[in-house]
Amino acid sequence: MTLAVCRIGRRCRLLNLTNCVSFSNTLKDSKEVSQILLRRTEIAGTRQLACPTGAIDVTRSCILLPGGRTARYSTTVAQPHSDLPSVTSDQQQEKAVILNTDIEADLQDLESLPPLSPLEEISENEAVQIDADPPISPASFSLKDYVDRSETLQKLVNLGVDLSKIEKRPNVANVLLRLDFEKDVSKILLFLKDVGLEDHQLGPYLTKNPFILSEDLENLQTRVAYLSRKKFGKEAITRMVSRAPYLLNFSVERLDNRLGFFQKELGLSAEKTRDLVTRFPRMVTGSLEPVRENLKVCEIELGFRKNEIQHIALRVPKLLTSNKKKLTETFDYVHNKMGIPHHIIIKFPQVFNTNLLRLKERHQYLTFLGRAVYDPTQPNYVSLDKIASLPNDCFCDEVAKTSVQEFEHFLKTL
Repeated sequence: MTLAVCRIGRRCRLLNLTNCVSFSNTLKDSKEVSQILLRRTEIAGTRQLACPTGAIDVTRSCILLPGGRTARYSTTVAQPHSDLPSVTSDQQQEKAVILNTDIEADLQDLESLPPLSPLEEISENEAVQIDADPPISPASFSLKDYVDRSETLQKLVNLGVDLSKIEKRPNVANVLLRLDFEKDVSKILLFLKDVGLEDHQLGPYLTKNPFILSEDLENLQTRVAYLSRKKFGKEAITRMVSRAPYLLNFSVERLDNRLGFFQKELGLSAEKTRDLVTRFPRMVTGSLEPVRENLKVCEIELGFRKNEIQHIALRVPKLLTSNKKKLTETFDYVHNKMGIPHHIIIKFPQVFNTNLLRLKERHQYLTFLGRAVYDPTQPNYVSLDKIASLPNDCFCDEVAKTSVQEFEHFLKTL
């Protein structure tokens, strides 16, 4: 920008010199004007140049030009000073010739200047003089661009935090860039270690829940103290915090409401509620709507009694937050297609976590072999748990009594 301004200023100066040359040429066309200028030059030669401290007398005159035009010019006459040398008419003429030569050279430079271009190459000295504006921050950016300038980000990366996952979440980048590691982050890390997290767990934990770095330390300590008052052991708290990273972001009031909800809806005792939450802490931090809906589905659509639902929930807590469609489809196939009654399903609730396609393939294979016997009072009884949980080689060897190749060949015929 500075280089462009300098060039514009140079062009303006050369244009002014051009006007002076044009004016001088016009004066030369008049013989009378030349004589007048010569007489004034001779008079000026007998006088002395103005000194820095002397008074300056400026006299303005008007000269008649050809065509009836007039031109105004001014002469400056300084008070005499004995210390300065006088200027003769020959010296004045010599200076006029030099001035005309300089003007012609500047005009030639003006004509030879190339057009300005943003792609024009410049020297190093010119580049140093350019006063460039700072770059504008992009609308979207990556945190890795700020790692070199942020001590906080550097140390978080050393801990194992995945910045590529964090930056995809709204407002997280702004939070991290405003944090000071020694002042804000280190105390949270020490707190998490006191809770029971190992060094190798800190990075993955902060990747999942970076917002804990902006939480007040006193509030975090209060929430852990609340869990201790509810008789959660230290190992249970460590397990809950590591498996449900957002647990400590919940206020004491919110935690109390969540625990009360599960205890009331399932009709559990305080001890069983602690056991349920410790085994599956994510249902405390997740939405409660799927839990309410699945409890109604189990009771109304699937036909389980409340005590049976309680038993299933304690054995398979994930069922409370599972997909409603998957839950109903699995029950429909096990109960209606395989003919397994409610009281047997309650004994093996893990069937709801089984892949439905694998369950269908194994049931059809046993039916083909004549071994689909699910009544425990009958010979060759097949446990629902074995169908749901055993790998293919064990299933073929222990249940189907065939080889894996025969089972795979059968699957190709479906």
